[in-house]
Amino acid sequence: MNFITRNTNMVRTGDNQGFSDMARKKSETAPARRGRPRAYDTEAALKQVTETFWRTGYSGTSLDKIVAATGMNPPSLYAAFGNKHTLYLEALARYWELSLAATREALAEDRPLHEALMLAYEAASSIYFSGKGHARGCFVIGTAVAEAVEDAAIRNSVAAGLRMIDADFEARFRTALERGELKHGADPAALAILASATMHTIAIRARAGARRAELREIARKAVSVICGCRPETG
Repeated sequence: MNFITRNTNMVRTGDNQGFSDMARKKSETAPARRGRPRAYDTEAALKQVTETFWRTGYSGTSLDKIVAATGMNPPSLYAAFGNKHTLYLEALARYWELSLAATREALAEDRPLHEALMLAYEAASSIYFSGKGHARGCFVIGTAVAEAVEDAAIRNSVAAGLRMIDADFEARFRTALERGELKHGADPAALAILASATMHTIAIRARAGARRAELREIARKAVSVICGCRPETG
């Protein structure tokens, strides 16, 4: 992944040490089993772990919750992913990969700028409303931002991901400027910050209970402001 080192040696105290110690302890005390060890689908397990972190946050996700979500025992979890901190970083990297891919697909240069921006916000909303029950918003904003204050690895992942979002929007605006979709002199970097900020507020408002139609209207107004720099014709 671009945002973290998967095999990080960084271990936080508290939850992570407990995760590691519990895994080792159970591994040492469990009776030996005959035959081949049980195989686990690590990708499926990571998806379930991501869902669990998304619901209860990093601090609120215990080893018991992770075990229940994945069906893996603690020694197998430790062998596959390392401690809780490393597992969370894996989940965070996976989310960045999926969300950035959706944004980039929407911002494809084969469609008008206005349409591309609306598709990007619609793709983001589809992620924010993808859980069961209430909308859960963005995984990064909902789980990583609070941890980033004290955790350098999470902070670096958040910062790197945000820079990538800004860069993707800026690249699309530079193309639009070259094509005449934006007025001469428009600032692609400034517009990119505005476009990214719109995505963030949609994520926060989704988690706060705003209806999807309301969020679509926010996106429409923001796109109108951004694309209002288009040259007049006639």
